[in-house]
Amino acid sequence: MASFTSSESQLKPDARYGDKTVSRFINCLMYGGKKACAQRALYDAFDEIAKVSGEVSPLEIFNKAIENVKPTVEVRSKRVGGANYQVPMQVKAKRKQSLAFRWILAAARSEKGKPMSRRLAKEFLDASKGEGKAMTTREQVHRMAEANKAFAHFAW
Repeated sequence: MASFTSSESQLKPDARYGDKTVSRFINCLMYGGKKACAQRALYDAFDEIAKVSGEVSPLEIFNKAIENVKPTVEVRSKRVGGANYQVPMQVKAKRKQSLAFRWILAAARSEKGKPMSRRLAKEFLDASKGEGKAMTTREQVHRMAEANKAFAHFAW
C-alpha cells in the first residue's frame, strides 16, 4: 500500500487542465513510451469535443464519461470444493477508474480507420450520454453479476 501512495504523489497534473485524472488517462493511453503522442491524441480529442459540444467543457464531458463507465459490481472466480463459481463483488474505487479507462481505450482502439483523437472524442461523447461500446461492456459486466447473484454468499 505504501508504494501506491508514493506513485500517487509522483503523478503530476496534466499541462493543459491541471487535472490528475487526465494525466492518469494519458499514461494509460501512452503506447511505447510516447507520451507526447498520447497527449496530442487526447488534447485533439478534447478540441474535437469542444467543437461538437459548444458551451460544455471537454473536461466535464471526460469526467461524466468516466463516471458513467465505472462499474459498481463485477464477477470474480472463486474455487469452492472443486467447483469454480463466478462470485459478484463490489469494485474498489481505484479499480473502477482503471476499468473505465481500459474499456474506453479498448472501445476507441477497436474502431479502425480514423485518427485516435476522433475515435476517443466519439467514445467520450457516447459514454457521457450513456451509450457506446464502453457502456455496453459495463452493462455486460453488471448483467453477469446480476445473473450470478445466487453465489454472492461465497464472497470473501
